[in-house]
Amino acid sequence: MTMRWASAVSDLPTTTEALAAVCGEVREQLAGTRADLVVAFVSPHHASSYDAIAALLAAAFPGARVLGCSAGGVIGGGHEVEERPGFSLTAAHLPDVKVTPLRAELGDVPEVSAGREAWDRWLGVAAIDDPHFVVLPDPFTFEPEKLIGGLDTYYPTATKVGGLASGGRQGGANALWLDGQTYRTGVVGVALTGNVAVDAVVAQGCRPIGNPMFVTRCRRNLLIDVDGRPVMEVLMELFQALKRRDQELLRHSLFLGVVMREDQQAYRQGDFLIRNIMGQERESKGLVVGALLEERQVVQFHLRDAETSRDDLISMLDRYRGGGDEASSVAGALLFSCLGRGAHLYGRPDHDTEVFAERLGERPLGGFFCNGEIGPVGGATFLHGYTSSFGLFRPKR
Repeated sequence: MTMRWASAVSDLPTTTEALAAVCGEVREQLAGTRADLVVAFVSPHHASSYDAIAALLAAAFPGARVLGCSAGGVIGGGHEVEERPGFSLTAAHLPDVKVTPLRAELGDVPEVSAGREAWDRWLGVAAIDDPHFVVLPDPFTFEPEKLIGGLDTYYPTATKVGGLASGGRQGGANALWLDGQTYRTGVVGVALTGNVAVDAVVAQGCRPIGNPMFVTRCRRNLLIDVDGRPVMEVLMELFQALKRRDQELLRHSLFLGVVMREDQQAYRQGDFLIRNIMGQERESKGLVVGALLEERQVVQFHLRDAETSRDDLISMLDRYRGGGDEASSVAGALLFSCLGRGAHLYGRPDHDTEVFAERLGERPLGGFFCNGEIGPVGGATFLHGYTSSFGLFRPKR
């Protein structure tokens, strides 16, 4: 038996109708093979049924691990459903794969200083088992960075992908599903071990402008000097050299990219961790950045718009496709995309899912629009914004 994935989406208005539609389509695609993992993302139009959905899915797919959360918009069957009822269901037959559930409240997560054995006991998996993780935190009641930091420390070769639940606007309004149970706080997830490999493609939707620069003076998240010059002086000089369209983008869509690998000599689009520029600090005339900075780090200014986001997505998927034989063996994928992308950014639905199909072929693809996206850049895992983070699943052998 080989790994097999299936994915479907419904915009039917009632939960009963939508659930029946996606379950039927997924079963048809699985063609009689057992579902070992079932992943659901459901829009707030179905909020009155949130407490029943996990149990209904567990009954519909006996023996499968059920994972999911509420979603401001959903992705299923290679399509995106936003601003209307949406029910996405993705299922996988995973022979020779163990799926271990992860469930925690904020206070349950061990400190990083607790050590490897404490993390192994807490998660029920060991680094030697070569696990990969899919995690779905609630943004109002959980700190994903603490979990991500521990996973990166003790499972450095593991791929970690996921997204922050969306659809709710306050604590308790989102739903998290795991194995027949519904939770309103904390985090749910799974660890995958055995005959499974998970690759990640993270498209941050930006392109660099100007040149890479060294940070020569900073204070925590305050960028003061680059290449020995005041950062605002460098930025104004860059502005004058840009074309008019990019000058307009710089006024409202300027970001800072931070190189995460010190051993690089040349930098390509996608090699930077993109972080927000939140304003100017009056006293130092430095820029306040959404990242902790260090002297001698390499940084570069970036811009974002719909065209740039499309180009970046194509570039990252093409880089993955051209990087080896892995892409040809991908059996299915999950997409964790920012609520600010989709039709809001591109003016139409299905943009990212269509680009995925164009570059990697028609493969089962599910996911949702998140309050924050989890994925790796430069060998470390981060919580992103404005990003599309793909988890690509394939057998190891």
